[in-house]
Amino acid sequence: MSHFSPTDLPAWAGMLFLTTHLAAGFMLGLIYFEGVWWNTRLFAEGRWIAAKIALALGRFLLLTGTLALTSLEGALPLLLTSLGVLVARPFVMRCISGALP
Repeated sequence: MSHFSPTDLPAWAGMLFLTTHLAAGFMLGLIYFEGVWWNTRLFAEGRWIAAKIALALGRFLLLTGTLALTSLEGALPLLLTSLGVLVARPFVMRCISGALP
């Protein structure tokens, strides 16, 4: 049984493969940190306990599930996806900073 590796691809395809992981991580980070913002607003309102728990659990499962599946592709795709998540945080913070009182 042979395993897929980005090193088996031509150089351009390997770079596209890794860039896709970075972009997917960025999108995952946008979704995750926007969910953190929604969850924070729900906690500030003090109601809808089920929505708070569901949103927090959903965010956690989405992030861990995506990173776990990415880890099956190797260390470099996992690192690039994680980097994309971390790079997305300042973008979300900048967008919501105008929404803070």
